[in-house]
Amino acid sequence: MKTADVRAMSQDQMNDKLADLKKEQFNLRFQKATGQMEKTARVKQIRRDIARIKTIAAEKSAGQKA
Repeated sequence: MKTADVRAMSQDQMNDKLADLKKEQFNLRFQKATGQMEKTARVKQIRRDIARIKTIAAEKSAGQKA
C-alpha cells in the first residue's frame, strides 16, 4: 500500500482498512503458530501498512485541530 493511496482515503475508509489489516494480522499469527504460514514477508508488510495508516490518520486529525 502506497502512502498516496492512504492519503486519498477518507477517515472512515482508513478505519475500515485498519480493521481489515488487523484481522489479517491476527490470522497470520495463528498460521505462524500452527506452522501453516507460507508468506512470512506478509507479516512485516501488514505491520508497516497498519503503522502507515495510523500515522497518516494522526496527521490528518492534528491538521484539523490546528
